[in-house]
Amino acid sequence: MSSGAAKLEAGALRRSQSASAPARARAYFAAGALRRSQRASAPARARAYFVSDSQRTIQTVLGLIWLLDGGLQFQGFMYSNGFVAMLKVNAAGQPGWLANSINWAANLAHHDLALFNTLFALTQVLIGVGLLYRPAVKPALAASFAWALVVWWFGEAFGMLFMSMASPLTGAPGAVSLYVIVGMIAWPGRRAGGLLGVRGARIAWAALWVLMAWLWLEAPSSSANAVTGAINAAPAGMSWLSTVQDWAANGAKGNGLAIALVLGLLSATIGIAVAANWHPKPFLALAVVLSLAFWVFGQGFGGIFAGGATDPNAGPLFILLAYALWSLIPVGQPQAGPQSHPAKLDNSDGDRQDVSTT
Repeated sequence: MSSGAAKLEAGALRRSQSASAPARARAYFAAGALRRSQRASAPARARAYFVSDSQRTIQTVLGLIWLLDGGLQFQGFMYSNGFVAMLKVNAAGQPGWLANSINWAANLAHHDLALFNTLFALTQVLIGVGLLYRPAVKPALAASFAWALVVWWFGEAFGMLFMSMASPLTGAPGAVSLYVIVGMIAWPGRRAGGLLGVRGARIAWAALWVLMAWLWLEAPSSSANAVTGAINAAPAGMSWLSTVQDWAANGAKGNGLAIALVLGLLSATIGIAVAANWHPKPFLALAVVLSLAFWVFGQGFGGIFAGGATDPNAGPLFILLAYALWSLIPVGQPQAGPQSHPAKLDNSDGDRQDVSTT
């Protein structure tokens, strides 16, 4: 115990000696509470720093994912010609301007791959550390927006949206685009929903899921064996995962169109229901289940266990985004009790947060 706290406790006890029994009891419990607060455990302090509320929890999880990305970028494979070839594969079949820009970036990195790849990895590590360190959250998020655009362009070819290969099952519209949306919602400040606001966050969610519904109806996802082919092409790296994927691929054989229609309808419903704030919790829960299934069957945990992965793919980001939307559900909904009067606070984008004043 610090000397200041000891003096406060001693003073409280001295005063209690000449006070009544109730006063002595209050002094005693106050001194005990002071001692307990100073002996707060390390886990309690960590919770207060990293997961004090939903916004801080999102920042922390996003920071950990960025750190994972940085660690994956330090893999030996990323310092080999295989990484450059992986970048160039994304250029095949793309519009001319996109293919040329991807090939240019891959050739530039190839000139000094050790230097460039180390810079790529360190950039992601620094973003992750910045998100975990409270004073650096805003600069880290701003840097992540710029870096995500670079990766989405040159590393993911905009999620393959410009060619007939994008499938929600395999991660479309691209994991990196989700980093930006989640980061904008997690932007620190008094405004619910961060930079997007509550309404903007719901619109972004709807846009993503309606886009996924449309992608399910495209040929790469809706042909008879499209789902089977996507699952068979997914990375694994573990025998049990390969077994599960084989089971799912065999079950989907010949049923690609029916699966695509069902998942397309579900995707559109999930997007619109959450955007309209109509029973959002069940639909967010359904979105988590679907995202987890896609992550296992179609994304193979991002290929982390197979080697050569640069990120965990879209599954975890969709789940984190669902949590972010879940945390915004009470915002804008009256919570008036029998002795309270709702007071309306207007956000700059027109969202309303109802609070109670007694």
